[in-house]
Parts: sequence; structure tokens; C-alpha cells
Amino acid sequence: MQAANLPQRLTEALGPDTVLTQPDDIAPWLADWRGIYRGQAQAVVRPRTVDEVSRCLALCQQAAVPVVPRGGNTGLCGAATPDGQPLNVVLSLDRMHAIRSLDTIANTMVAEAGCILGNLRRAAADANRLLPLSLAAEDSCQIGGNLATNAGGVNVVRYGMARELVLGVEAVLPNGEVFHGLRTLRKDNTGYDLKQLLIGSEGTLGVITAAALRLFPRTDTRSVVLAAVESPQQALELYALLFEQCGARLQAFEFFTGACLDLVLTHAEGVQEPFAQRYPAYVLVELADTAEEDALNALLERVIGEALERGLCHDAAVSTSLAQLQALWKLREEISEAQRADGPHLKHDVSLPIEQIPAFMVSMQARLHTLDPAIRPFIFGHFGDGNLHYNLSRPAGAPKDWAATHEDAVTGTVLDEVMRYGGSISAEHGIGQLKRHAFLQYKDPLELRLMREIKRAFDPAGIMNPGKLL
Repeated sequence: MQAANLPQRLTEALGPDTVLTQPDDIAPWLADWRGIYRGQAQAVVRPRTVDEVSRCLALCQQAAVPVVPRGGNTGLCGAATPDGQPLNVVLSLDRMHAIRSLDTIANTMVAEAGCILGNLRRAAADANRLLPLSLAAEDSCQIGGNLATNAGGVNVVRYGMARELVLGVEAVLPNGEVFHGLRTLRKDNTGYDLKQLLIGSEGTLGVITAAALRLFPRTDTRSVVLAAVESPQQALELYALLFEQCGARLQAFEFFTGACLDLVLTHAEGVQEPFAQRYPAYVLVELADTAEEDALNALLERVIGEALERGLCHDAAVSTSLAQLQALWKLREEISEAQRADGPHLKHDVSLPIEQIPAFMVSMQARLHTLDPAIRPFIFGHFGDGNLHYNLSRPAGAPKDWAATHEDAVTGTVLDEVMRYGGSISAEHGIGQLKRHAFLQYKDPLELRLMREIKRAFDPAGIMNPGKLL
């Protein structure tokens, strides 16, 4: 079959309402949400069933046509955006949004890949259970994309990354075969854990069509504190105290600098100053439990009181209502949007050994100063699991193309320093197009060779998501 005839063959096999071929219909599917990447495609396929995904991939492999799986398009690395090949087929899972089962005895949920994460969290809550994966984009991202990129979010310190919440997956391989790994077993010690190869593979090995997810007790009792700190070292010491005294109740430990707060107060609506004065940095801590709210609040107030006495923070605001809890979280959650309003910037989603974060930030600041002392750092992230979003904006008054013209030098400096401290160049956003060259530069050669061999085993024709990862 010739590639030029593929749209007609797809339409015949799947129906005209499943295959988009007109340029105006395809156009919205060709760019990432940040507007950084834009590609080409000859068709967009929107299947409703696993069988339709299977038929699509089989036809694409026969025609040697690249396939680009796409979820909710909330990724930051361009992994779901096609490259410049005009023959690409974009495969959207947005119509596969059924919850196939929800079991409150085994505490599992089986959901199709196109399910919106926020909808899954609400369905779990309606059944008096918790799906702990939580992201700022949860009301638009899809669970298939979350798993394909091994998403993190705010609750990793307690529940782990997305891959740690998955019991099984169903996926379609590049030749159209269906991988029936949708098991809900907690224990299955029968060889290689193939689902883990698909999780985090960014659509380069196959297409995840459904997943069996772990559920947890619903933790409606939540308490949040925003604490003002002097430095990352002080934040680290505060984290150690909270971890020791609050145990598994510690659900989130977020860090952001005073510059991030300034940005939010400037650009976001419905936010207000948390304290009477500004401080160098802040941590937002959330405890969650099934216990009485008074007991949880008392625990947090006691530990924060001890932190204040020991000089581990300057000031603290503890939530006393749901509205106040949400207001405190808003200061953290609006950082990305506020930075987008500020203009183009260089994003670095990195992870480090937690104990090395303070030293990294000090030495990284010194290295930035040698490049350009006017660079504006906006640093925030999931401190409790070692993940920093080390984002850098242009100096005040610099042209808007500053990020593009300085990217190689600045990003190279940041990633060199991350690797010097034993970190990773990608904590939770994946590789996609954005970090592909850095990935090939910094990843261990043996690991790269093994990954390429796995890629060849799954996708010998090389049709899956070209230009991403490897």
C-alpha cells in the first residue's frame, strides 16, 4: 500500500467521522499548547475502540507512515506534536473515555486512555476513594498521556510517580497487535514487567489504550500551611522535621522563590499577599488523612510551631477553611501561567538528590551570574521529591527573542550543573522534542543502546512518534 492512498484506506476501514483529512480540520492538531512546536500531518484519526486503534496502526505500518499518539496536549516538551513530515498521522485518544470498571474491594479503576484525569479523580471520590495523581492540568490532560510521559504532580512525595499507580495496561503495538496486560493483580511475578516499558515511552513503542489504576482511601481531611523561609537549606531542614513528625500524612511539600510570588501577584487574578512582608522563598505543605480535621490541624500547628521556635521558618499561615486552603494553593499553582504572561522563558524540569538542592541552587546562581547577572530565575517545584522547575526569563528590557538566542548556552550550563550534582535532566515532563539532543548527550551510552534495542523490538519499522526521545 502506498502512503498517498492511506487516508482513503483509513476512511474506508474506520469511517469518515473517525478520519479527518481536510487542512482546516487537521490544523488544530498540529501544534503544542505553548505554540513552540508545529508540524504536519495528512490525517487525524480519532478512534472509539481498541479495535479501531489496532486497524489504524496496522494500516499505517503497511504504508510505512509515521504515527503520532496524542492525549490532552498539555505536555511541555512537544512529545505529542508531529514533526515536519507531511505523511504523519496523528492518533488522538480523546474519544476513548470510558471508565470500564471501579472496584472498591480491590481498590482499582480501569479507565480508557482518553479519560480526563480530573474526571477520574472525581469518579474515585464519588466512590469514596482517592486517585492520587494530581496535576495543574488535570481538567484537560488525559490519563493515557499521563502514563506515556510518566507524569509526576504534587503528590509524588507520598504516592510516587504515575508508573507507581499502575497495575496493568492495555496497548496496541505498531503492527496492530493488542497487548492484553490490563491486569488488576497486586502481585504478578511472571517475568519482565512489560507495562513499565510502555509507561514513560512517550508513544515511541506503542499506544496505551487503557490502564488499571490503584485507588487509595479518600483523604478528605486536608490541612495546608504556607511557610516563609530564608533559603533552600532552611526549606530542607523544615522538610526533614515534617517528614519525621508527620509521616505518611505529608502529601505535598512545594517550594517557590519570592520572585515566583511576585510574578503571581502581578499577573494572576484572585490572589493576595500571604504575609505582611515579602520573604526570599516559601514552602507550601499539605497534610492529608482520614482522621478528624481538628487532629490534623493540631498536628500541623504543633510541628510548625516547633519549626518557628527552631528558626526553620520566618512566618507561617495555616489554612482554617477550604477557601483558605485553595487560596494558598493558588499561589503555587498560578506560577506557570504567570510566567507565560511574563513572556518567553527557558524551562528546565530537573531532579536532584534532595539533600543536594541547596548546594545546587547556590552554585547554579553563581554560574548564571557569569553568563548574565540580569537573568531572572523563577524557581519552584516539588521539593519533597527532588523536582525543581528551574526556569529562566530574559533580563528586564531584553528583546522577546532572548530565550531563543541564548538557549544553548544557558540550558547547557544548567544541565551540566544538574549532572554534576547527580541529577536528571528531566524529572516529570519527559524528553519529547525539547530535550532530545540533551538526552542523547547526557544519557549513559549503555542505557541508550539498550533503549534503541527495545525500540527495534517493539517498532522495527520505526513508525511510532518519530523525532521524539530517541
